[in-house]
Amino acid sequence: MKLTLKIWRQDAPEAKGRMVGYQVDDADEDMSFLELLDVLNEKLILSGDEPVAFDHDCREGICGSCAMVINGEPHGPQKATTACQLHLRHFRDGETIVVEPWRASAFPVVKDLVTDRSAFDRLIQAGGFISAPTGSAPDAHATPVPKPNSERAFTAAACIGCGACVAACPNGSASLFLGAKITHLGELPQGRPERDDRVVRMVEQHDAEGFGGCTNTGACTVSCPKEIPLDVISQLNRDYLHATTGSRRSA
Repeated sequence: MKLTLKIWRQDAPEAKGRMVGYQVDDADEDMSFLELLDVLNEKLILSGDEPVAFDHDCREGICGSCAMVINGEPHGPQKATTACQLHLRHFRDGETIVVEPWRASAFPVVKDLVTDRSAFDRLIQAGGFISAPTGSAPDAHATPVPKPNSERAFTAAACIGCGACVAACPNGSASLFLGAKITHLGELPQGRPERDDRVVRMVEQHDAEGFGGCTNTGACTVSCPKEIPLDVISQLNRDYLHATTGSRRSA
């Protein structure tokens, strides 16, 4: 395959960025998108040019590191797929592919396609945990959890914190990520004692980081590689309302 790549290049956080075109003539349709960037970088290094900086780790769709916008879509055009699992068979021979970093004020560009997503870490530090001492691992049946609650918790816990929801949102909101963490912990007995304090602290941190407000466009869940459902945002809103008005009903 022959592909033309137009990639955002930015030398440093405060440097002016620009789109740079590259030609890759020996791409294979079975390559992943990150392998395509590896091939390009090998050519750049051999020619004495600066390779394209991009984040990666597991390359198995688990870690959420491969944060990039491909042809205007976070992680690319394939639904429920991270950039590292996106294969070139989904593109046409001779196609021009535009690659950019996440575009959100809370995720400043570090270099090229690398963005600083440490705002998510600070959201987790604000309340995305349970603080009860657990000791050794309990038996699986020691704390009964109703099946609907466990299934909803598992669905929300699938979030990998990649930030695609923020990149897709016209407001730069992290409400889907936040809602996933709130729902995941709030559905489990171990997470309920801190439910009110958790949502208040995490929402306050969300706003302090500069994320925008949610206007329910649904772009976040469409772009989410793990297909986190939109109703976790409703859960987030309900929990926040109950926590700030004292009107929580028994669950």
